[in-house]
Amino acid sequence: MAKVRALPQRKKVAPLDTPTDLKPEGVAAISKALNALLADTFALYVKTKSFHWHVSGPHFRDYHLLLDEQAAQIFATTDDIAERVRKIGGMTLRSIGQIASLKRVEDNDADYVPPLEMLRELMNDNKAFAANLREAHEACEKYEDFATASLIENWIDETERRTWFLFEASRSADRSGH
Repeated sequence: MAKVRALPQRKKVAPLDTPTDLKPEGVAAISKALNALLADTFALYVKTKSFHWHVSGPHFRDYHLLLDEQAAQIFATTDDIAERVRKIGGMTLRSIGQIASLKRVEDNDADYVPPLEMLRELMNDNKAFAANLREAHEACEKYEDFATASLIENWIDETERRTWFLFEASRSADRSGH
């Protein structure tokens, strides 16, 4: 009697079909929510970086550094979001066109944006992003994806911190008359 048994023949699996215990409808809903967040994250990153490049005025150094720090934090989440989609068995974004079609962050293509308007616009964008994160969190709760929900909670905290800093920086500038 052989001590080694043959493994049963497995059905052929698609190359990108990541195994998960989440239900297929949960994978679809959570992946959809995360891909929209990923598109928003790329758009918010580009907008923050653009404002970083184009800020001017008496608070230039402070705003320039603040926006660079925030852009780096925003960009750092892109890989985490995309990899989470793949970990649960979903497919993630593949192109700039897909980002453009899913993003909810409005572009600002103006030649010049006053620094206070930059800060307030980014503050509002981050507030909206936090609300979108909360919506995605609800989908995770519905389908019992606790790992993604936990990540989203951290991203909400980071987003609220960015919102707070932008709010305070814009108030400080208001009070100083700039």
